[in-house]
Amino acid sequence: MENGHDPVRQLRYLPAIGASYGVEVLDFRALRSMDTRRRRVRPQRPDFHVLALISSGTGAHEADFRSYRLAEGSAVWIRPGMVHRWSDVEACEGPLILFRTGFLTGFSAAEAAVAACWQLDRQRLDLALLAAEHLAREHDAAVRSPRLASPALLSHLLAALILRALPATAEPAEAPRADARSTEVFRAYRAAVEEHFTDRHHVGEYAQALGYDVRTLTRATRAAAGIAAKAFLDQRILLEAKRLLAHTDLPVGSCARRLGFRDTGNFTTFFRRQTEMPPTTWRTEYGAPASRDH
Repeated sequence: MENGHDPVRQLRYLPAIGASYGVEVLDFRALRSMDTRRRRVRPQRPDFHVLALISSGTGAHEADFRSYRLAEGSAVWIRPGMVHRWSDVEACEGPLILFRTGFLTGFSAAEAAVAACWQLDRQRLDLALLAAEHLAREHDAAVRSPRLASPALLSHLLAALILRALPATAEPAEAPRADARSTEVFRAYRAAVEEHFTDRHHVGEYAQALGYDVRTLTRATRAAAGIAAKAFLDQRILLEAKRLLAHTDLPVGSCARRLGFRDTGNFTTFFRRQTEMPPTTWRTEYGAPASRDH
């Protein structure tokens, strides 16, 4: 998967021996120690979540075509499928929490509106670091003494940490607060989009498959994510299109087919409508060399 940029490394969740509880607690010091070849600075795409807190130091991070400066109080949440790289974390300290999709249960839809990186004030950072330390201690106890292991406890501590670390603006101010029913509907829609966005491009298809009408999906998505169901779906397709264009040497026509478009023309129309430029132009402006577009 090369086009002049570094190839994207696919990362699978592989916990340390004895630590297979669906969550693992590391820190930046351990990351640097394990990664002597500095693969962290090259693009990678994990199939798990990474939550990081910067307790001290400065650095840089990139996630899905956006660059972020890291400093004391920075929080980073890398979701499964994101293409990211730790551009510079040589001076960063703080915890790194890795966890599988599905390990965090019963969580609200607020995380859908959270950026890949945000800033915590000193008080919120201190409380988040305490929550991370509690999770780390319980995880260490589970590894050292399996009879004390409690995945349910670890899941609750992870949820507490994320709730403590979420920015105050996790839910859009202009969007109505999602009730339990809307949250349930949105979570089902979001999961279905993630599974089928390459072959279902119409909200009506998801509504039929999930047993809701389109208006219900739209209300739930707007309440949880601040945008309509169609816009949410289009954004997911567009993000994957950008990933393919930036991190592979696939011709535009092949990208179109991978994303479920009938032909290159339809894909180009969609991409232009979303970005105001054709995919070949976006690929060039991003910095990748011209591909074999045929």
